Amino acid sequence: MNGAREIDLATWSRSGQFNLFRTYDRPHFATTARVDVTALMTKGKPAGVSPYRAFIHAIGTGIHAVPALKMRFTGNSVVEYDGISLSATVPRPGDTFGYCYISYYPDWSRFDESCKAAIDETAKGTDLGANTGQRFDVAYLSCLPWLDFTALDNALPGPEDCIPRFSWGKFMEAADGRWSCAVAVQVHHALVDGLQVGQFFEAAQVCLNRFADDA
Repeated sequence: MNGAREIDLATWSRSGQFNLFRTYDRPHFATTARVDVTALMTKGKPAGVSPYRAFIHAIGTGIHAVPALKMRFTGNSVVEYDGISLSATVPRPGDTFGYCYISYYPDWSRFDESCKAAIDETAKGTDLGANTGQRFDVAYLSCLPWLDFTALDNALPGPEDCIPRFSWGKFMEAADGRWSCAVAVQVHHALVDGLQVGQFFEAAQVCLNRFADDA
């Protein structure tokens, strides 16, 4: 489990938004935007980089760049975690999958090694591994490599669920040789506004662009 600090609602700049959107029956909103993966596909992948694991790392980097995406609430208590683990869906033989829990590290090499080990272990398992409320220091990730979607909505247990969801689709090559994919981000409006979603996309894109420099 990751460490956390409690947010003082009396001095928190978003107390008004928090109190407002907590009253909504549907307090979540989802945003889908395209991310450029040209450097990853033309430089990183030929050099042996796994696009799947690299994209998980980019999402983790985006999350950790935005304090609001590390916040969770229970009742009227809001905390910001020091770190967020990444819970990704991992395919298994047939039509099933399991939930994998991946620790985030800023360093790509360290993350890649840890991520691969966690994914391999989950792929060989049989337990679903679903988080049934025992952890809040996570974010949910899913990949839909079969679809170049234009929007996406997730199944949610209720209005109190404040764990953000991140989904990405099929990598598409344009006529000019550029690569991109759709990324959907679903968050609880009591904790996150459009500004923070934009900050996430910016940080994730910077992380993906670095493969052009690493090559």
